[in-house]
Amino acid sequence: MRRKVVSLILAATMLTTILTGCGSKASTTATDNTNETATSSEASATPKASGELDTSEEVNLTMYVISDRPAGQDVVDENINKILKEKLNCTLTINWIPWSDYPNKYPLLFSSGEAFDMAYTGSWLNFTSLAQKGAFMNLDELWPAYAPKNFAAQSEAAQQQATVDGHYYCVPTMLATYSAYGPVYRTDLLDGTNWDGKMENFEDLEKYLDLIKEKHPEMEPLDIYSAGSELDDNYLWSLGYMSSKGANNDFLFFNPEEANPKLFTFYECKDTTPFLDMMARWNEKGFYPKSALSDTDATKTQNGKSAVRVHNLDTFAGYSTTHREFAYSYANFVKHVRHFPYTQDAMVISNTSQNPERALAVWDLITSDREMFDAFMYGVEGTTYTLNEEGQYLITDPDQYAGSAMWSARTNELNRDAVGTPELFGEMKQEFEKAIAADDTAEKYASFVIDTSNIETEYAACQSVHQQYWWPLELGYTDAKTGLAEYQKQMEAAGLEKVRTELQGQLDAYVAALQ
Repeated sequence: MRRKVVSLILAATMLTTILTGCGSKASTTATDNTNETATSSEASATPKASGELDTSEEVNLTMYVISDRPAGQDVVDENINKILKEKLNCTLTINWIPWSDYPNKYPLLFSSGEAFDMAYTGSWLNFTSLAQKGAFMNLDELWPAYAPKNFAAQSEAAQQQATVDGHYYCVPTMLATYSAYGPVYRTDLLDGTNWDGKMENFEDLEKYLDLIKEKHPEMEPLDIYSAGSELDDNYLWSLGYMSSKGANNDFLFFNPEEANPKLFTFYECKDTTPFLDMMARWNEKGFYPKSALSDTDATKTQNGKSAVRVHNLDTFAGYSTTHREFAYSYANFVKHVRHFPYTQDAMVISNTSQNPERALAVWDLITSDREMFDAFMYGVEGTTYTLNEEGQYLITDPDQYAGSAMWSARTNELNRDAVGTPELFGEMKQEFEKAIAADDTAEKYASFVIDTSNIETEYAACQSVHQQYWWPLELGYTDAKTGLAEYQKQMEAAGLEKVRTELQGQLDAYVAALQ
């Protein structure tokens, strides 16, 4: 199976080069005010690496992550910098882009001209498009020279997925993750009721939410905030469809069970009407407030304000171990689970970095050195976390610090299980591996990553329309029939057909390469 996946990834890499052609590639130098798309001749100029790291001058590196800054981050930073000063004569400043602001602020990070060194990225954050625009530094020589342990430990698949137009532009995670998605829900809230404990589909979820509304009127049954609902994507995934960009908040989908799948959007899908009917009913029942899309609180489920959040398996494990005063369970609603690409979580060196060699050396240390990894991921032993005899960690105060949001640093070798990790977590991962080995319906598309460089304006316009018109429609805030018609009108005006034509061509070429 692994050889097959690698072969698919190699094909996808070749396909990306074919699709992007001989046009613009990412620049390896930054402008004063913006990261502009460079010519192909500029892109081919890879930063040279001597392989000798000069640490004679102390430098401060800057990293950006997406999450809400923990209240207790200062003590973690102090410990990280103590180790870095000793081992690499540098310090690290971590900047945070809040969950409520990341859709708008993250893209601006790479067009502002700000000088910084490292950032979290992922395929769900338009990594390929940003790389082609010159946002990230070419790592062809730098990665193996200054992060040699990390480079050597990467799988062939991961290295191929880090490639855009024939060059390395990110350092992928070394931890396998899955596309499973579904409700993370509290079971303790319904102790003593007639709830049957079933959570296999949206009907079961609605019954659960009904009981929460009845027994706990002080709570928001369903956790939805300003980043938008993920119920629409999860609903279609439960029916077997896949997102074109492989992540949530998408507007184009396809059926991986078809031999030659075609992209479709919500107003063309027969399953949209029953979904909107369900959401209108949930809105009337008060499963979430009328002001959900203006609520910036991304912590409601883990802090006891909401009973359910629709999210991934890792979120379930995180809530279970950091808020052990509550009892959580998890259900996967995705019909065809696959591995996420290793670039689902990745680290990039900004094209404005003044110290890329030292930044990569820091990353090499984080991902290969036990002391540094623990300090970066878990904080200060005895203060933010403790370890038991099995080497499992326990967060001492989740409200102060619950672990690093730089998920791309995780590795199979160094990642620790948290004390209290539910048995269900490991059991589900084993089930997913067995299912993937037996059926590659979705797995064969694991390396399909859309390239929006030729439709950048239209794609951005469609995303804007999708947020403005679909998000409230999805939650039942607007009439389904008239709202869907207006959504269609606005999406077509934004250039959906041009977007679809471009991405359908990429999907067709990907499928052809798999034959």
